[in-house]
Amino acid sequence: MAIGLTEEHEALADSVRGFTERNIPATVVRAALEADEETRPPFWPGLAEQGLLGLHLAEEHGGQGYGLLELAVVLEELGRAAAPGPFLPTVLASAAVDASSNAKARAALLPGLADGSTTAAVALDGELTGERDGDALTVSGRAATVLGAALADVVLLPVRTGDGEEWVAVDAADLAVTPVASLDRVRRVAAVEASGVSVAADRVLDGLTTGRVRDLAAALFGAEAAGLAGWLVTTASEYAKVREQFGRPIGQFQGVKHKAARMLIALEQARAAAWDAARALDEGAEEAGFAAAVAAVVAGDAGVQTARDAIQILGGIGFTWEHDAHVYLRRALTLRALLGPAKTWAARTAELALAGGRREVELELDEDTGPLRERIRAEIAELAAIEDKHERNTRMGDEGWTVPHFPEPWGRGAGPVEQILIQQELRAAKVKPPNLVIGAWLVPSLVRYGTEEQKERFLRPTLRGQMVWCQLFSEPGAGSDLASLSMKAERVEGGWRLTGQKIWTSVAQFAQWGFCIARTNPDAPKHDGITYFLVDMKSEGVDVRPLKELTGEAIFNEVFLDGVFVPDDCVVGEVDKGWQVARNTLSNERVSLSTGGGMGMGVPELLAFFKDREPDAVAAAEVGRLVAQGQSIDLLGLRTTLKQLNGVEPGAEASVRKLLGVQFNQDVADYCWAAQGAAAATEVPMAESGIVARAMLFSRAMTIYGGTTEVQLNIIGERLLGLPRDPEPGK
Repeated sequence: MAIGLTEEHEALADSVRGFTERNIPATVVRAALEADEETRPPFWPGLAEQGLLGLHLAEEHGGQGYGLLELAVVLEELGRAAAPGPFLPTVLASAAVDASSNAKARAALLPGLADGSTTAAVALDGELTGERDGDALTVSGRAATVLGAALADVVLLPVRTGDGEEWVAVDAADLAVTPVASLDRVRRVAAVEASGVSVAADRVLDGLTTGRVRDLAAALFGAEAAGLAGWLVTTASEYAKVREQFGRPIGQFQGVKHKAARMLIALEQARAAAWDAARALDEGAEEAGFAAAVAAVVAGDAGVQTARDAIQILGGIGFTWEHDAHVYLRRALTLRALLGPAKTWAARTAELALAGGRREVELELDEDTGPLRERIRAEIAELAAIEDKHERNTRMGDEGWTVPHFPEPWGRGAGPVEQILIQQELRAAKVKPPNLVIGAWLVPSLVRYGTEEQKERFLRPTLRGQMVWCQLFSEPGAGSDLASLSMKAERVEGGWRLTGQKIWTSVAQFAQWGFCIARTNPDAPKHDGITYFLVDMKSEGVDVRPLKELTGEAIFNEVFLDGVFVPDDCVVGEVDKGWQVARNTLSNERVSLSTGGGMGMGVPELLAFFKDREPDAVAAAEVGRLVAQGQSIDLLGLRTTLKQLNGVEPGAEASVRKLLGVQFNQDVADYCWAAQGAAAATEVPMAESGIVARAMLFSRAMTIYGGTTEVQLNIIGERLLGLPRDPEPGK
């Protein structure tokens, strides 16, 4: 996914990408890199003609009347091209001026900034003071590193006065602007000095705060960092497909594949964070500062991380001056440096979240869904009025509320929008659908592959929450490599006899039925000759032995099947074609896990832990990073949902969020456990938070079940980046 999700945003991105391909080839970037001094790029008039400089400004000021989100879409594409020139500093300046309450300043400055006749820069740091002279200010001082200042006609400066801090717009001609040796040699910084410069009232940007300027910078810098990361991910993965070592492409080696996959994960998080920051600022949301801080932490770091990892994958060629990788590394590092220390932004994230200023990740639907919402709300109110839980669950299962996206009679045939409305209204009414637990993974496979008799026999009680299932898939020799299973199924009169061992089977000691895969044709290739069975767990020959886990509890089990009879009417799908059914089940398992749902400790538990604690500076930065990470994961889920609402299936993106989610739960549990200090040596619950050693110990399972971290990274690398699959054993 790019930053923009709508068709309009995709069209805008395509247009800008076409512009960059025509006007900003590598030769233009190289010319800026090697130039003795920075000059306005030849494509600058073209940007203005496209209306891109005023995209976020009102039409009365010569703009296009859109917002920062559209500007972020443009910046992502320009970042992908490592575009030279003052676009980013100019649009940051115009967005800052537009945030001022000084109407005269807006009217005087914005038209020129929108049509490209005026360029600008913003000093995000500096030592400048101002003294009042009537309505004017006399400004003196210096800002050492101002992006784009050498090409600017106007520079925005923060000035300390006796009344606090104010922002002013000063003509560059009235300042001493000195280019300095820049880390980013394609788009450079300069020092700016004012010596008794008189700034008239119509250039004092009343109402503009440093916090607002920095929030704008976080969103816009984050968008460009996402663009940089996009180029780096593509470049590194394409190289890994063709560069051969030891007789095969380096992208086939797991070390390379996993590094590339993590680059893609960082990219998607950066896009999500920059997207939300721009949206929040456009909305004027109270939590816009929180969203901007998350973007500063997540997107800023992603640009640097992907650049460093890309060079590692590129190897020696990536370390050369001739390759463009260092251009992107220098750009990413410069953005990170100018935005300010990541730990400062992380501490700000923690401060806002702990004070209740976290931005909720919610899906807002159009007003035209109102009639449908009202109908759903009325029906759910009837369900809420049923006091007997068994009666309510029966009705919910029979009326399709348990799996509303499935066709009738099992679901309600609900489209994506109706599904969201049902979820929201159920939550608002505090009505919980029947908890299918493991059965939720079986339902889609049974709907798709089951016979009508199987559906009636098994689906109805399952959807009512009356039938408990376990999954009999993993074996001692077949975990992530599930197709290597060895459980035998031998044909007998009227059915099959299953013999073998399953392991890591959750809730098997309570389950009434299990869905199981076994090998029915040992002579067939690895993924063939497997059949999918439904096993009555009370059958003769089923032996369930709980496995005591490192928590001291027993959720997992090992299950021995000794000649267990399964009748023909409990075979799902075709004989010897069970791998197809199993893949459907596994896919649904991963989608379910990727949506969260209280599987472990998350941001709410983290904030609850610190409710009555005051984190020191180090802890605040660590907490803030965790909060930002959790927020970006939730945003990925929201963006995936929006993508589905637009009619596009997310595909393997579910693996991205599943991977991030379980690692995040693990990280939060580990951090909170360690933050208890000496009390972490005990297993005594902490009354105010409920945090015990068990949460930390149980979290070790999270990166194993449902597909290990390593397998998920393979899926991301192969399915999303197109890297070559691991070779078959012996090849």
